[in-house]
Amino acid sequence: MLSNLATRDVETLIHPYTQLAAFREAGPLVLERGDGVYVYDVHGRPYLEGMAGLWCTALGYSNRELAEAAREQMEKLPFQHLFSGRSHDPAIALAEKLKEIAPVPISKVMFCSSGSEANDTQVKLIWYMNNALGRPKKKKIIARKKGYHGVTVASASLTGLPANHADFDLPIANILHTSCPHHYRFAEAGESEEAFSARLAAELEALIEAEGPDTVAAFIAEPVMGAGGALVPPKGYFEAIGPVLERHDVRLISDEVICGFGRCGTMFGAQAFGMRPHTLSIAKALTSAYIPLGGVMIDEPMYQAMLDESRKIGTFGHGYTYSGHPTACAVGLKTLEIFERDRIVAGVAAKAPQFLARLERLLDHPLVGEARGIGLIGGIELVADKETKRQYPTATGLAAKIVTFAQDEGLIVRSLMGDRIALCPPLIITPAEIDEMFDKLTRALDRGLDFVATQG
Repeated sequence: MLSNLATRDVETLIHPYTQLAAFREAGPLVLERGDGVYVYDVHGRPYLEGMAGLWCTALGYSNRELAEAAREQMEKLPFQHLFSGRSHDPAIALAEKLKEIAPVPISKVMFCSSGSEANDTQVKLIWYMNNALGRPKKKKIIARKKGYHGVTVASASLTGLPANHADFDLPIANILHTSCPHHYRFAEAGESEEAFSARLAAELEALIEAEGPDTVAAFIAEPVMGAGGALVPPKGYFEAIGPVLERHDVRLISDEVICGFGRCGTMFGAQAFGMRPHTLSIAKALTSAYIPLGGVMIDEPMYQAMLDESRKIGTFGHGYTYSGHPTACAVGLKTLEIFERDRIVAGVAAKAPQFLARLERLLDHPLVGEARGIGLIGGIELVADKETKRQYPTATGLAAKIVTFAQDEGLIVRSLMGDRIALCPPLIITPAEIDEMFDKLTRALDRGLDFVATQG
């Protein structure tokens, strides 16, 4: 029997990434408040938020400095757009700070409100740039199977997950997908990580050459693939990919929406894997998710092409009402100030060995075939047979069951396609809380083992 609040939810809201029919019976988990790494439901029960919300509440919940930054800006200048040459100090200062900490030389920052908008903007700017350069055929963008880049028409086309395309009539034209760099699931028997990386690089080059290098504009990649399974790339992957892109004048877009701002133990995920992107997409942890803010960090050649094209057309015809929203930018500035002052990224690097050791210990569990991560992000894959990597039938819904068991234990984690479970706690998590998180997940896995035993 659903509570009154849950019934109101079911009758009024559409929940993203939810089996809508089953949800009508199960109802929502209604959360009321958060503090540190914990959230609390309407009954006052605590849950360790093992997904940092949605890969994003880096500084945890109820950070008073962030709330105060928003309050002060709302009292001073709650809103102002950047259209037609208007501006304000928070947007200017945040763009300056982002240029200062960028992993590669960046010329300008264009703000938006989400990672989806950032990657949608990436598509448009790549096309705009190549039109300006007199290369109208160089428009194709290559993404990867299992990659996740958002849910707008263009960004969902970049996303390489079947559920994001099915019956939405996606992907659109000029979007291609190459193989997923998941060594555990897709490597050939006996193939090392380095050999697997070399094979995928050769496959990418063959795709570019088959399509025609004069038609391929960019390659987009998350440093660690998030919604596709919390997949860490194999050794040597980006080192092998980089020369292929350079040979064929294909730009590299680093989708830093999840990995940016400390998640991998470096300020940007690109720095953890030797990537040299031309542009970056950012969002999520930029404000610790306290207020929506995203952006595209643009290099000088792209900016010069944008200048030329806007001269020709008479304007730069792109932007959002909330591009550079002053309250969001003020919170973003305070977030980066806290990152620097409290040495958040160094803290992630210091806590990562414990996190990764506890993650690796899950390999001892009968259900876990793979456990891998970097920094404070990791994923496990559930299998019925460790030797053959055989999975349970999809209808079993094992990962979703274990997520439910974890919730019963007071832990929030997320199930992903392919019977994978992701972990991505707030970056402020303490060593004791890391142990608590893995202890609760282990108990949930034990309950999952009991469940599959009862199912025969």
